[in-house]
Amino acid sequence: MIEALRNDEIVNKIGGRFKLCALIQHRLREITIDGARPLVERAGRTDLEIVVEEIMQDKIEVRWVDATDETAKE
Repeated sequence: MIEALRNDEIVNKIGGRFKLCALIQHRLREITIDGARPLVERAGRTDLEIVVEEIMQDKIEVRWVDATDETAKE
């Protein structure tokens, strides 16, 4: 188990467990399927550990787009 997921610091940083889960899932897909490069050193860590570290270091963040906002579709 990843220690950062055991406390509420990461949940509060993102704004809730649902948002955290969605962000982790999205970033994992980018790394594993789309071939995106990790934003932190791998150092033998799993993809999930990499994503959690990226969140804790503020390398990635949640960006919600309002589907009804025409200017946000760029």
